[in-house]
Amino acid sequence: MENRKYKKLVIYGLLMCLLMTVWGCGGQKDDSKKQEGVTQIVLTTGFSRDEVFRIGKSSCYLNEFMVYLTNIQNRYEAVYGSQIWSVSSNGISMESRIKDTVAARIAQVKTMNLLAQEYQVTLTDEEEKQVVLAAQEYFGSLNEKEIEVMGVSEELIAQMYREYLITHKVYVYIIRDINPEISDDEARSVTVDWIFLRSPEESGEAEALAEDIRNRLNQGEDFYTLASSYSDDKVITHTFGKGMTDQAVEDCAFNLSVDETSQVIKGTEGYYILHCISTLDRKETDANKEKIVTQRKKEAFNQVYGSFANEQVKQLNEELWESITMAHDGQVMTSSFFDIYEKYFPEE
Repeated sequence: MENRKYKKLVIYGLLMCLLMTVWGCGGQKDDSKKQEGVTQIVLTTGFSRDEVFRIGKSSCYLNEFMVYLTNIQNRYEAVYGSQIWSVSSNGISMESRIKDTVAARIAQVKTMNLLAQEYQVTLTDEEEKQVVLAAQEYFGSLNEKEIEVMGVSEELIAQMYREYLITHKVYVYIIRDINPEISDDEARSVTVDWIFLRSPEESGEAEALAEDIRNRLNQGEDFYTLASSYSDDKVITHTFGKGMTDQAVEDCAFNLSVDETSQVIKGTEGYYILHCISTLDRKETDANKEKIVTQRKKEAFNQVYGSFANEQVKQLNEELWESITMAHDGQVMTSSFFDIYEKYFPEE
């Protein structure tokens, strides 16, 4: 009984997390009424046949759930074999975990399509033609048993591809004007050699050794030779940007000149001596700029998406949910649903 309750909490939590934000969780839960700023997950008995869950005015039905579940199941089996489904952790089977993942993924798609309606994001005529072609190809790849088990039609597959594409389009629409200028200094990566003596607590012995090494460097001994002999970090050369390493090390590294050697630095895990190789790694700096821009776009989108998702009522058909199982049948091998989508709608 306790295990069953735990599984219910897992799916409720996944639905809430995916509705709050695509890249993280937040918010609270209220099972009885709507409150400002509160994500709602409600149990109800007013479902139509084969309706797995609702999000706002949108529903997920059993046949579309089975398309996702069956394709992901067969992808796992292709890599790990069918024995993967006998694996469990904390009393929860791998099959149950994949069900939860599928529910969360579809919840995201449904919510994004509701958001698309708010922004009047639709498909172009050419995209509609591609949707039809993709659906024809996937449905044409199915055998009679697969069609029966999943309960699908070509029209359903087209609708699922349509919703999947709109999910991407609404994200692009929301971030369309987010293109921040990132300076070299903000994204700058430096390259240093370092000698590291591990000592997470205050240690006079470690500090004394670090000072002795620093004096030997002053007397002309080779940095790399001393690092190879004494450093507790076998990697000597490091390239990093801001926010990627110990704050004391960062503050020092970003203020060194090329070929300059630092004094002994006390970090959180021990003592460092740095030697600057490069004050601006062009390749890494440009890569960091792209990462920062991507993160800014995600943050901007999450703000819009999280606010919208937080307003949606989530309803789970508990009885139907408990009855859903994978199709363990040798004739049901389809796994190309997502590959065919990517063929017709490759990521830019």
